[in-house]
Amino acid sequence: MKHAIVLAIALVASAAALAAGKTYQVTGPVVEVRPDAIVVENKDKEKWEIARDANTTVNGELKQGAKVTVKYSMSAKNVEVKDAGKPAAKDMEKAPAKK
Repeated sequence: MKHAIVLAIALVASAAALAAGKTYQVTGPVVEVRPDAIVVENKDKEKWEIARDANTTVNGELKQGAKVTVKYSMSAKNVEVKDAGKPAAKDMEKAPAKK
């Protein structure tokens, strides 16, 4: 019975991890803190603006200049296909004539 419970918990945890998708992270000093976003400068001096909401957890004092690691995931909100139905350029090339 204990094995069945452990297996059930493991399956639920695995399903939750798959549903969450791939996660990424950016580390560096905080450039700006807003209620809706955190801006972090990475090692290449690029500024990354990461959205946040009431569900975002923060461990420690989040303020400008603090070194942080932000873990995030990406998901599509909208996809607009521009060339629907058009064949790819390589498909339009004619095969060489047979001799």
